[in-house]
Amino acid sequence: MLGNLCRLMGARSPITRRLVHTERKVRVNGSDLNIVESGSGERSLLLMPGALGSSWTDFRPQIEQLPKLLPGHTIIAWDPPGYGKSVPPQRKFGLEFFREDAQAAVDLMRALDRPRFSILGWSDGGITALIVAGRHAEAVDRLAIWGAGAYLNVDEVKALKNIRDVAKWSPRMREPMEKVYGVERFPQLWAEWVDAACAFYDQRDGDFCRAEVEKIKIPTFILHGKKDPMIAAEHIPWLRERLPHAEYYEFPEGKHNIHLRYAEEFNKLVADFFNKKG
Repeated sequence: MLGNLCRLMGARSPITRRLVHTERKVRVNGSDLNIVESGSGERSLLLMPGALGSSWTDFRPQIEQLPKLLPGHTIIAWDPPGYGKSVPPQRKFGLEFFREDAQAAVDLMRALDRPRFSILGWSDGGITALIVAGRHAEAVDRLAIWGAGAYLNVDEVKALKNIRDVAKWSPRMREPMEKVYGVERFPQLWAEWVDAACAFYDQRDGDFCRAEVEKIKIPTFILHGKKDPMIAAEHIPWLRERLPHAEYYEFPEGKHNIHLRYAEEFNKLVADFFNKKG
């Protein structure tokens, strides 16, 4: 959620190779979902943003740099329903919102005639990606995640409640989301998200997607910022135990936004992973 919005660039020409991004709306289940596409390869890579995130706030370096590193892929970043420019609908939370986003992502890729794809998922997008990979094995080639856990523990609940009031954030931290949602709507939406996340702890023992993780068989890459303050360290060994063949890479000084802070290194790592076949 720490990137900045970028202005819409020109429309794609159907007869030329897409060297820059294009942005458009796609009709999915009665809603117009905003996507940003870059590259022109036959294989597909879906970028899934974090909480309240969108294509540009969360993935500018990936949208701009990955096409050169993944020439065989088309890169597709989406704004989940109710986030970013995918409004309306108004964002709805509840105990099924991760699974609802997962289904919407699958339906989006089918609408794009790209029913099989790989996923790059950050934070909430990583949770959604785990659900897609666990529930729709036929749709996913490869999976890379960071900043995500399959459940929420008590310390994480306390941490979320401590940052529920965005008035306590620095202006630098608030500004990107205020630009997307407005000064009035952003605090409301963030509080709704925090309450929804904490409800998983109160009503489901913190469970986001434990069962789905157990079903994942596809090639998986877990990246991690060792100093990430947003997720408990216990999530990494938990995931690696259940995904024993997953590749793993750690940024010793990294925090939650390793793909932004260390964009060049991060992009090369994930490109090497997604360029593999099988």
